[in-house]
Amino acid sequence: MRLKRLGSLGLLTLAAFAGGALFGRASLATSRDESPYAILERLGRVLLLVENAYVEPVDRERALEGAIKGMVAELDPHSSYMSKEEYADFRSDTSGELSGIGIEVDLRDESVTVLAPIEGSPAAKAGLLPGDRIVAIDGQPTRKMPVDELVRRMRGKPGTRVVLSIRREGLETTLTVPIVREKFHVASVAGKWLDGNVVYLRIKQFQRGTHEELLRQIGDLRKGSSPVEGLVLDLRNNPGGLVEEAVGVADELLASGGIYTTRHRGEVVDEVWARPGGALIAPRVVVLVNEYTASAAELIAGALQDARRATVVGARTFGKGSVQTVLDLPGGAGMKLTTMRYYTPSGASIQAKGIVPDLVVELAKGGEEKAPTVREQDLRGHLSPEDARDAERSARVVQASKPSKSSILPPIAEIPNDPSEADDPVLALGYRLLRKPSR
Repeated sequence: MRLKRLGSLGLLTLAAFAGGALFGRASLATSRDESPYAILERLGRVLLLVENAYVEPVDRERALEGAIKGMVAELDPHSSYMSKEEYADFRSDTSGELSGIGIEVDLRDESVTVLAPIEGSPAAKAGLLPGDRIVAIDGQPTRKMPVDELVRRMRGKPGTRVVLSIRREGLETTLTVPIVREKFHVASVAGKWLDGNVVYLRIKQFQRGTHEELLRQIGDLRKGSSPVEGLVLDLRNNPGGLVEEAVGVADELLASGGIYTTRHRGEVVDEVWARPGGALIAPRVVVLVNEYTASAAELIAGALQDARRATVVGARTFGKGSVQTVLDLPGGAGMKLTTMRYYTPSGASIQAKGIVPDLVVELAKGGEEKAPTVREQDLRGHLSPEDARDAERSARVVQASKPSKSSILPPIAEIPNDPSEADDPVLALGYRLLRKPSR
């Protein structure tokens, strides 16, 4: 999603003119129906009825905030009103500076499973392990707990304590793990040098500083090593984030050409182009994607695919091709409002379609049983793709030789130096493509 701050939001006022006495009352009625003040009057009446007749006293501010949330949420799945506290958390997410226990979790299948504790975080110090299931937080069961409440319960002020109830494979009893929250930084880029002068780079999300992190990773990996001949760019499970950071990453991989365009109500609003002189324009590139690759991550995959700069491998991406503008509101609140759609340089729509890889990997049977895949097109109220041509590209389906043991990406340290036969079939295929002699 593209995040842009605007200082104020103007109001559009519609006026109606009564042409004569005969149609005066009808014109006035139409004007009142079209006016935003008519619905505000209705809202005021509902609020008055609720305050006077509800079974218990009503907090007016909470009721009105709920009305605003409902109005914005009704537009599409990605527009949202944020309270002061929610807006502060949102800004922390995009900065990489967080206060809490420091774990990455998987929230699918009504289970909260630890993917990995963040290095140096309170969760890592407390001994949490990948695969641990969090069944309760401070005594409250996590099953069917809303995501925002899960996040709120695990985050908090530094120095405060939270108690997790953990079920771990191989243990019959539930573990009780007290953790003291701390402030910590979440790195968004991780990398490893592989055999054959190939670099593996995983970008978890695009937050402030991701572009600089990528350049530092490349610099650290290059020290005392041969030039980079191949690059595996892993964007699987990347939900997107700050599009400006994604553009910086794409700029390092493209010597020229477009990165993306945006449109508002069918009109082109912005065109973003790569600049010459990128740090990674020489190596061959493979991009790994899956159904959880979304938004800004889809922009990069689409730009590199359109330019024939990279081979995209994996599964069709999520399909979030809309731009959310961030608006500051009075009292410290904020709002994400969908204002534009994204398109690849060739003019292909991402919204509700996603990026189709050049090589679609179908996993062999016997792998992890997964819940049905949910993409943008499956979300209630999603935006349509709008009229746009699809890129003329044929995908090749590749059957994986072995099933994937897990949809969870392994820690960087566990990736073998030669992943050509790794348990991760998508990574294995991408790596083998880079090791093949170029034509």
